[in-house]
Order: sequence, then C-alpha cells, then structure tokens
Amino acid sequence: MIWENIHLALKAMVASKMRTLLSLLGIVIGVGSVIAILTLGQSATKSITQTIVEGGLETITIFPDRSDPKVGEFDEEFTDVLKKNVDDIETVLPVNSSSALVRVEQESSNATVSGVVSSYAAVLDYEVAEGEFFTLADNLSSRQVAVLGSEVAAELFPNQSAVGRYISIFRNQAKSYLVIAVMEEKDANFNLQYNASVYIPYNTYTDRFVKPTFVGSYVIRVADGADALAVSDNVSTYLDSTVGTDAYRIFSPASLAEMATSITGTLSSFLAAIAAISLLVGGIGIMNIMLVSVAERTKEIGVRKALGASPRVIMGQFITEAMVLTLTGGLLGIVLGVSISYIVARAVEWQLFISYTSFLLAAGFSTLVGVFFGWYPAYKASKLDPIEALNYE
Repeated sequence: MIWENIHLALKAMVASKMRTLLSLLGIVIGVGSVIAILTLGQSATKSITQTIVEGGLETITIFPDRSDPKVGEFDEEFTDVLKKNVDDIETVLPVNSSSALVRVEQESSNATVSGVVSSYAAVLDYEVAEGEFFTLADNLSSRQVAVLGSEVAAELFPNQSAVGRYISIFRNQAKSYLVIAVMEEKDANFNLQYNASVYIPYNTYTDRFVKPTFVGSYVIRVADGADALAVSDNVSTYLDSTVGTDAYRIFSPASLAEMATSITGTLSSFLAAIAAISLLVGGIGIMNIMLVSVAERTKEIGVRKALGASPRVIMGQFITEAMVLTLTGGLLGIVLGVSISYIVARAVEWQLFISYTSFLLAAGFSTLVGVFFGWYPAYKASKLDPIEALNYE
C-alpha cells in the first residue's frame, strides 16, 4: 500500500510539472538556507578556532598595568611565585619589550625588541627557519646577539641571509648585535607580533638595552593534559587576591576559542531559525497545492471510495503525496545548501566542514512539514461523500 501511494504521488507530481516545481520552491529555498547557514557557521567556527589554536591554546599571557601602583610586584621572582601558588603551570617566562629602530646600512625597520629567555621559542612552539636560537649561556653572559622575526629579516636583508650579519638597534644610542637566527612565520597572538619582532637574551635586554622597573609581560605554558581555561581562571583568582583586579590583563587563546565558538554557534542557530520560517511558508504552499489537487481529483476519490477504499486509505494517499513532495524538496534543498556553502567557503578561503546533522534535521523537518500541512487536505479528501464526488463537475 505504501509503495502504491508513493507511485501515485510521483505520478501526480509528473502530471503537473509546473505546479510541482512552484510547490517545491519554498521547501528547496528553506532547506537550502538552513543547510548553508549551519554548514558555513560550523566552517567559520572551525576556521577561527584553528587560527587561534596556531597561537597556542595551552598558553596564557599576563600584561601588568603600567599605571597601577602595585605594578612593582611583577618582578622576575614572580615567575616562581606564580608556579608555586597556581597548579598545572609548567613554565612561566618573563618578557620585556619596547619599540626601536633597527638598521643595516641603508635598510631600516621599526620593530619590537623583546628580551626573552632561551626557552622562549620552545615554549611557544616557535620554529627557527635558519640558524639557532640563543642559549642559556648567551643569556647568562648578556651576549649581544639577536634573533629576527621573518618580517624584520625580509626588510633588512631582502636578498641575502641575515645569519652571521650585524644589525644596529637604536635605543638612546646604537648598539651592534650579531644575528644568529631567523624565525619561521607565525601568526600574531594577542599583543605578540612574532614576525615584526627582534629577540635578544633577557639579561642583555635588562643590562644593556633597557633597565625596566618591572617585567613587561609573562607567558605561561599550561601543563600537558591540564585545562587551560581552568588554569587561566585560577591565575586570575590568585592575581585578584594579591595585586587586585586592576593591576593586570590576562589573555588566554583557549578562552577566546570558547568565546568564538559560542558566538558563531549562537549566531548560526539564530539565522537557521529565521531561515526555517521559509519552510513554514513553503508548507503553506504545499497545503494550497494539495487542496487544489483534492478538488481536481474529486471524481477519482469518488471512484476509489465506490470500489471500497476506506477514508483511512484515501487519507494515507494524500498525506503520502504531501510527504513525497516535501521530502523531494528537502533533498534538492540539501544539494542547494551544500553548493552554496562550497562556493562561499572557497570565496572566503575557509576549510569546508559539512554539517551532516543538519542534513537529517532539514530532511526530517521538511517531512514533518509535509505531514502537518498535508493532513487537512488529506482529511478533507477522506471525508468526501462518494456519490457527491462521482457527480462533481
């Protein structure tokens, strides 16, 4: 019986091609919109999260507020204090930075000069492209060596290798530094502009470049397997109790990734709900078409009833027809939605992540629309009097 109803539904759809096409249009557009929005929303979330992950989800950065009276408490010993009082911290690195003019002969670049310890690159998974990052011995001896970010190296040495050459860094007076390494490109992470930076040993910075009264920032590496969000919260709680809420700013890629996921997820759901309204509009169109179909096939219904078809059979026939119509529209909508998602993802250079759950959601919802809006025409057909139906003109 079911297959017979499906066969009759397909036969009716083929018999009125234009009417069927117009009926399907609302469902196709509605389902396509929902699929495209959910898929692009997921793709945007994944792309944003992937970009943040490259900055290191396992790192946390603290920036003391220079204007706060308690800023002096952020000294070099604070790294050990923080590790002692907050669990699941693997490493705390002090970093001092300032802007300076860097020059080689006629080439110059405005760069951020950062004094960092020898483990800085390893902690941040910052790869060396050429040469070797400075060592603990270089730091202890305050050696005047420098490591260049990729952007600075390209500006100062556009046609040759930078390693083994000397650069002049201007801070009150020019000082010469031997370039021992060039770093790979790395996306900026909050206030850390890797590519536009010049790195010198931490002790070289404090002894020969600038004598700071407090540490400019701290980079925290979370222990393997620990929850970076929980550690970030614990660090904030500890700092609030020791220096106050206004003495620092804290940034965590993990919290940013969670925020981005929440925002894009909420926005996608909201837009998908709006797009789903077109499914309801399409369902009303289905109801109108089905009512017209019942009117046109009144004699057919009368014949079937005269031959013994029960109201339940007649009702099943028309509900099946409505379901086949909306399910067909749903499948075409899925194709449309995926096509739109692919085109947009290619245009904005996102990696496409197909939301297969949305396929089932859209197909199931479109089928329910068929049942809901097909019920009344089917019910009306099932209640027709066979004698009146046979005499219908």
